[in-house]
Parts: sequence; C-alpha cells; structure tokens
Amino acid sequence: MSNRIEIKVPDIGDFSDVPVIEILVSAGDLVKVEDSLITLESDKATMEVPSPAEGVIRELKVKLDDTVSEGDIVAVLEVSDAAEDGAGSAEEPAAAEPPASKAPPADEPGQAPSEPRAAQEPPAQPETGVAALDPSKVPYASPAIRRFARELGVDLTRVAGSASKGRIVREDVSAFVKSVMSGTADSTVASPGGLRFDFPELLEVDYSRYGEVEKQPLSRIRKLSAGHLHRNWIGIPHVTQHDEADIMDMEAFRKANEDDALAQGFKLTPLVFLIKATVAALKKFPRFNASLDRDGETLVLKKYFNIGVAVDTPDGLVVPVIRNCERKGIMELASELAEISGRARDKKLKPKDIQGGCISISSLGGIGGTGFTPIINAPEVAILGVSRSHMVPVWDGESFHPRLMLPLSLSYDHRVIDGAEAARFTRYLASRLEDLRRLTL
Repeated sequence: MSNRIEIKVPDIGDFSDVPVIEILVSAGDLVKVEDSLITLESDKATMEVPSPAEGVIRELKVKLDDTVSEGDIVAVLEVSDAAEDGAGSAEEPAAAEPPASKAPPADEPGQAPSEPRAAQEPPAQPETGVAALDPSKVPYASPAIRRFARELGVDLTRVAGSASKGRIVREDVSAFVKSVMSGTADSTVASPGGLRFDFPELLEVDYSRYGEVEKQPLSRIRKLSAGHLHRNWIGIPHVTQHDEADIMDMEAFRKANEDDALAQGFKLTPLVFLIKATVAALKKFPRFNASLDRDGETLVLKKYFNIGVAVDTPDGLVVPVIRNCERKGIMELASELAEISGRARDKKLKPKDIQGGCISISSLGGIGGTGFTPIINAPEVAILGVSRSHMVPVWDGESFHPRLMLPLSLSYDHRVIDGAEAARFTRYLASRLEDLRRLTL
C-alpha cells in the first residue's frame, strides 16, 4: 500500500519569499531520502530542499521563479508504508485522487498506480559523481551558475557536474577554466596566440557593405600578446587600486641630475625612481612579490626583485625585465633601462629578457591620462600603472601650495591580495616617491 505526503519548505532561517532558481525533479521521478528537489537562492545563500522519504514525485507545487517561504508545499510524494514509517518528518497523506496538473505517466487516470519502473529511472551516474555529458542537451546548472559561466566564457556542455545527478556547481566551472588554462582540457574555439577557450564564435560581418575598408594583419607581437592578455583577463579576478604620489621633490632631484645622466649617454626618467620605490614596497609586502602555483592553493614567494617594464614599440607592447633591481643604484638602473628599451624597439630582445619578472610597470606618463586598469602579466599577481603627473593645489593647514602629483593604478589578483593590503602597498609606494631618503632605509 502507498500513501501520499506533502513535502514542505523546511526551516530556512529568517528568509521569506525566496526565489526558486532550479527545479531538480519532474512528476513521475523516483527519488530517495535526501535527494534534492528544488534549489532556492536568497541574497546571501543557495539552499536545496531535500526529500524526506523515498518514493515517486506525483505533483510539483512550485515552478521556476516562484517565491516560497517556510512551510510552503513543494511537491506531493507517493511513498510506501515502510518508507513513510521511516520518514519521520513526513506530512499527513494528501487526497488520493490524481492531480490535474500531473505530468503524463504510463498509468491512465483511474487505474491503480503501478510500481516505479526501473527503465524510467535516471541513468546511473559514475561512482565519482561526474556526469556523462551529452553536448546536445541543456546543461544541468542553476541560473546563477549559468550566469557565472557566461561571465567566464565557458560552454557548460563541456563541463562535468560533480553534484547530485551530475548538476554543475561553481567549483566545476572554476576547475574547467583552470584545466583549459593549464592545457589539460580541450576546447573548440581557438583564440589568438594558440590559447583556447569555449567562447561563441564571432559573427562574420561584411563591413564593406557600409563603406570603404582596408584589412591590416596583426603583427606577430600583437598576435602573441592577444592570447596572453586574453587568458590573463579571463583567468584572473582583477581589482585596481588608485592613488597619487606627491613627486615635487623627486622631480626636482631628477632634474638636478639629468645632465649627469645625459653625459653618460642615457636619460634619467621618473621610471627609474618608480622601480626603486616598487622594490622597497615589494620588500615590505612580500605577497606582491609572488606567484600563485599551478594547483591554485600554494603561493610561491620570491626572494629576488626583477621588474618588468612595458615598452611601446611600433609592433606592439613588450615587457622586458630588469633583474636584481635591489642591487642597483638610480644611475645604473637608468642606463640599463635605456639599453633594454632600445633593444625592445629594435626587435633584438632574447627570450630570457622577457622572463622571470616579479611585477610589471606600465607607464603612460609620457602620453597622458589620469588613470587606467592595466592587465596583470601572469604569473605575476600585480601590475603598476602610471599616468601623467599634474599640478594641483594642496592645502597645508594654512594655505594652498602647488604640488606635482603622480597618478598610480595598481591592478592585483584578488585571489592572492585583499583590497586593504593593496591600499597599504600603494600608500607605502607613494611615501617612498615623496621622500627619496626613505629608499635608503
């Protein structure tokens, strides 16, 4: 003999009118104890409503995007007497007649319900909990997970779900992105530079229909950079911290010594002071002088200080690395910066010249702008952007004085660095630029 019980929303704390974001079963499905029936998503958490007993779903009382509260009926479950005795928290039996909204089962109305058929059960999943995927079917994932996947450009038909019945959860999407980045997963759409992601292909547009056009192939450097930047932007959660440094005194010191530098055959630019100040900041905040290991769970802290410097060339951006910057003085750094920048523009850099950086500096001060969001040069965890300095009136408590301010824009990997730490880093960096004597401490 079998009975029907009403499954209700359990105690969900202080939440009410919580949206139903996922329906995990259908009328006629066989469910076991603790199998998830629906998924609810509040502003703070996602929760699933489980089945209190084993049986067959005879009626669903909710649909996608409905809102429910504690005590609302979710479904009507048909259970055997034995299963009902073990349910404990099962509700009283509901009316025996078949509901009008029942999905078409094999039993005709008026006939005794047949026993659940093994042939109608969902196909067994592998013991590991990973679903066998069929790309022609809609992936089993909640709207929130679909949105997360879209933001990362992930095709969910290629992601194996690890939750109940092969449902895809956030961790599955993240693991898939890591596998693509590491080259252990295949993909169908290739991006420039040979890096491949599951993005929809761009529409083919005949631009000549709208006017005269000219096709210009990308340079080899731009092609290689495109894939690298694409991977970094998709794979790293970027946040940018903005600050300003008062470089009035630094600029006066630089101008006082620029003739000596010119006599030695190179320019004394503000960038070399930024390199020295950045090294000091890396020593103070070692998490910025690090890389996230391939396992995503280990931080590799570096004891050396190699600074990458973005150089604008006719063929695109390259980032040569100046090594052991902590051992070199201002003039030595200026000389090496001029030499390696020249080789970058002349296309004479060697592979080792662009490897081994700890952090990169991208300076647009010679062009303009007030701030920007530089893309992290992985496997580094931060990059410093510098814009054009400008005069502003600064109040000293009694009067305004003109001061030369340098905008700083620090992009960092939020998996490794928190916002407060980034703010302390830029403030410390600015303090070293504002008083060069501190660089000797």
